[in-house]
Amino acid sequence: MTDTVLIFDTTLRDGEQSPGCSMNLEEKLKVAAQLEAMGVDIIEAGFAIASEGDFEAVSAVARQADRAVVASLARAAIGDIDRAWEAVRHARRPRIHSFIATSPLHMRVKLNKTPEQVLQAIEHTISHARNLCPDVEWSAEDATRSEPDFLARCIEIAIRCGATTINLPDTVGYATPETYGALFRDMIARVPNADRAIFSTHCHNDLGLGVANTLAAVAAGARQVESTINGIGERAGNAAVEEIAMALKVRHDVMPFRTNIVSTEITRASRLVSGITGFQVQPNKAIVGANAFAHESGIHQDGMLKDSSTYEIMTPESVGVTTSNLVMGKHSGRAAFRSKLEALGYSLGDNAFQDAFVRFKALADAKKAVFDEDIVALVDDEVLRGHDSIQVKDVEIHCGTGPARAILSLEIDGVERVAATRGNGPVDALFNAVRELVPHDKSVLERYEVHAVTGGTDAQAEVSVLLAEEGRTTRGVGAHHDTLVASVRAYVNALNKLMVKRGKSAPDALAG
Repeated sequence: MTDTVLIFDTTLRDGEQSPGCSMNLEEKLKVAAQLEAMGVDIIEAGFAIASEGDFEAVSAVARQADRAVVASLARAAIGDIDRAWEAVRHARRPRIHSFIATSPLHMRVKLNKTPEQVLQAIEHTISHARNLCPDVEWSAEDATRSEPDFLARCIEIAIRCGATTINLPDTVGYATPETYGALFRDMIARVPNADRAIFSTHCHNDLGLGVANTLAAVAAGARQVESTINGIGERAGNAAVEEIAMALKVRHDVMPFRTNIVSTEITRASRLVSGITGFQVQPNKAIVGANAFAHESGIHQDGMLKDSSTYEIMTPESVGVTTSNLVMGKHSGRAAFRSKLEALGYSLGDNAFQDAFVRFKALADAKKAVFDEDIVALVDDEVLRGHDSIQVKDVEIHCGTGPARAILSLEIDGVERVAATRGNGPVDALFNAVRELVPHDKSVLERYEVHAVTGGTDAQAEVSVLLAEEGRTTRGVGAHHDTLVASVRAYVNALNKLMVKRGKSAPDALAG
């Protein structure tokens, strides 16, 4: 048994299933490229049969991937498996990932199938998948609430029919480290052909035990772990890639396993996914939170000044965090700015760099101090909305004791339009102007959040909004040193995504 633990990243599939966390094709390709840069072994690019958009995204990731295995999820149905294969077949290293529920509750309530019917479905579909693709993974949905004898029979059949990876997911976050580790030891020991497959984990975080359960399974023999950047995913999310990778790296003394993760790319991946999804990382989040390497207590600060290892078990540099925060300002030139971007993990083309530099200079003129976090927000904001069909051009606000007034200029598919509106405050007035220029009466603003990127009264603001329309939800983000400008950028970003989901262009939306 190897000591290498393969990292299977499902940010683009399970992570995207978080409400309001959907990504468009361009965003998925950016995330996939960063996952490869970070050293992820397998990228689950989506659920090919779920929609035409999912199919196109999986296909595009499959064609783009240079090194990583690219997988598509499929139910235990021939149509699903054929669609998954069609999506990943152009990958250098394709994988079909099929699943079916194996717990008594799921078989009875969800599938309406008997155990024998489930066994037949596994045999039929895994055999079919293996005839199409040399790399087949099979998952036992709700494995942790399945009967051990039946689960063992399922695994044996799946391996015999060609599955090379067996995933035992804790689908509802029900397990504890002790019970989850015992499940792997039991299945590996009792299934006759277990040595012909790699066993995999997939842990949800409903009880906050996702990473702990994952590590317990690794100790028990699992050699693939399924996880997401920042731990995003259904309900309370998934086990976090960055926490698993760094736990194995830092505590190699008690967990003698290795991964192929390039740890210095972790922070870049975290910021990219956070920026695209609008899901802010909590400050006290392990590894990638804003406070992960911050020290305020006098006792801690004293220890850090003497020897950083007194209170830091890993260095900020090891996960891609730069140690110097305040190094850029209005007098910084292009060379210094390019060097800073490279240190932060960005590689921009000439045009994108020039645009970013102009925006940086404007920000430096408006702020006393420009922090790394300011630059990250500035560049990500530009990258994420560079191809939006609706662009914010100019914002003017008049507010005081009476109703607020907004004059907003938007460029809609190359045509500039202006609206002047009133509202119960400046944000309401601005959003009313957007609605006048791009009618979307069925949409509801479900959430509006403002986050200060750095400290101080001149801090750059990062705004996140959630728009909902007839069962569709989209999240938009915007950053600017003016909170109101950031707000309208976020709203327009969400609206652009909503129109993509509708399948309409901006002029179509204007027409009705």
